[in-house]
Amino acid sequence: MATKNQMIRRAVLLSAALASMATGGVMPASGAEPTPPGPTTARPSGSGQPGEPSGASSGASTGATGASSGKETAPQQSTTPSGQATPGAPDSSSSSTTPTPPTTPDSSGSPSTPPDAPSGTASDAPGTPPSPSDPRALPDPAAPDAPLDPRAPGAPGVPGGPPSLVTGDPRDFGAQIFRGNAFDTCQAPSVSTMRAWKGASPFGAVGVYIGGRGRACPKQKHLSPAWVAAVHKQGWKLLPVYVGSQSPCVIAKNKRKVRMSGKDPYGQGRREGQDAVRQARKLGMAQHSAVYLDMEAYRYKNKKCADTTLRFVQGWNSAVRAQGYVAGFYSSANSGIAHLEKARAAGARGLPTAVWFARWRVRPSVNGERNLNPKAWQPHRRIHQHTGNKKRTYGGRTVSVDHNLVDAPVAIIK
Repeated sequence: MATKNQMIRRAVLLSAALASMATGGVMPASGAEPTPPGPTTARPSGSGQPGEPSGASSGASTGATGASSGKETAPQQSTTPSGQATPGAPDSSSSSTTPTPPTTPDSSGSPSTPPDAPSGTASDAPGTPPSPSDPRALPDPAAPDAPLDPRAPGAPGVPGGPPSLVTGDPRDFGAQIFRGNAFDTCQAPSVSTMRAWKGASPFGAVGVYIGGRGRACPKQKHLSPAWVAAVHKQGWKLLPVYVGSQSPCVIAKNKRKVRMSGKDPYGQGRREGQDAVRQARKLGMAQHSAVYLDMEAYRYKNKKCADTTLRFVQGWNSAVRAQGYVAGFYSSANSGIAHLEKARAAGARGLPTAVWFARWRVRPSVNGERNLNPKAWQPHRRIHQHTGNKKRTYGGRTVSVDHNLVDAPVAIIK
């Protein structure tokens, strides 16, 4: 029979065992009540505190600053009103006991992506990110830049893969489109003449020669930021034209003094493309504006000359796009336009986003040019100059102009 002391000892041991079982095998500290695990304190793995972004969303927002301008900008996702959920962050109105639902796959079987997720950034050239100090590039998906190496695919005479038709709506990457009649003239008319012509003439847009060493009227009497702002307020759309270096085999004698160099035409084109954008900016033409390179008629069947000219155009287009502008190209339908169509069909890269072709004394049509594939440079990528050097009088003011039918990008005025 157990003694009284043995019975007391057994009771103490039994009490200790029962306490150990109640606390999961750990003896509670003196005076502390153990708190059993339960749903009121459990939190889904990986979720943050209510009102705070999760690790994934906070990481995305830290990369959304504007490197191009050098100052901090808002993330690419739009700011949501107070009380509404922000994409990628937990709903602050939800109970902490509610786990975040898993990502739902879309019909392809891949996790669905929020529609406002930031897209990838463009490059100045294939494989090269833009400099942080430069404006963000404006790529045309249908007209990728030509390679820096003249022997690489996409350079003149070196096929770059299947030909691109250079198609797609330019408004998809920020361009503004004008459809209608336009005139261009060597000297920008006065503000009062533009006012007299607005409404009285059939024109809604005007081509203005903003720069370039080949410009026939380098001393513009009226063209200035104030002029641009005034005619824009009147309702005019603008087609900026840059007359840079001309082809080595340019036909017009008065343009031969500004022929491009055959040593580094791509580099020369880039420098002049940068200048074209500078001139546009000075006049108050914002990013996503079109700028058209004027290349007067040349003997494109001369292969060496054609290759040099195309390299210049490719460099010019690359520089214009790298600064956030839309690269256009003006020339005779039977020379520069026929040349670019031939290059396009051969797989050349670095082509313009829009083409402005001169063919006079025919019915105005942006779609009927015989030297262009009817499916190429579509939609909203063509201008037809169909009449030239005609004196027209509207509102009592007479100006010598060329006539154009437009369905293409124009300048965007700040």
